Amino acid sequence: MSGMTDKLSGTANVVGGKIKQGVGNAIGSDKLEAEGIGQEAKGEAQKAVGDAKEAIRSGANKVADAINKKL
Repeated sequence: MSGMTDKLSGTANVVGGKIKQGVGNAIGSDKLEAEGIGQEAKGEAQKAVGDAKEAIRSGANKVADAINKKL
């Protein structure tokens, strides 16, 4: 997955998790609320992976640009 794909998937999981938490809270389902917390945490991790991939790609591009300028 690309960094952007990871970030989009992460955002979807964060939103889905928050919705589950809200519904779980509204209907009194501790299980659904806990699932929402887990899904939200998974989404935050996915977003962090996406950010890291983009940072690595950006750094690699800067190095390649610097090498190409010297050639």
